Amino acid sequence: MSPIPFRGTAEEAQEKLRSIVRRMPRSEVSADRPGYLAVSFRSRVFGFVDDAEFVLDGEGREVHFRSGARTGYYDFGVNRWRMERIARAFREAG
Repeated sequence: MSPIPFRGTAEEAQEKLRSIVRRMPRSEVSADRPGYLAVSFRSRVFGFVDDAEFVLDGEGREVHFRSGARTGYYDFGVNRWRMERIARAFREAG
């Protein structure tokens, strides 16, 4: 997936991103420092944990990210679906 573009400052974009992920079920912010956000998501049924990292590029005005399961090899597209949902919510929030 491509990085998520943003307008305004990296600080404003991070606040928006933080707000989006905190509203997601079974999410936990594990690191939050300027320009970086790490979040864990726990699956509803089996409790598997997926980790996501977001790096905000203030000069390029983009949010770079990666997401993956802590264990296992295949997640049935859950990580991609989640990241698409986050990107869509980010764009819709303005």
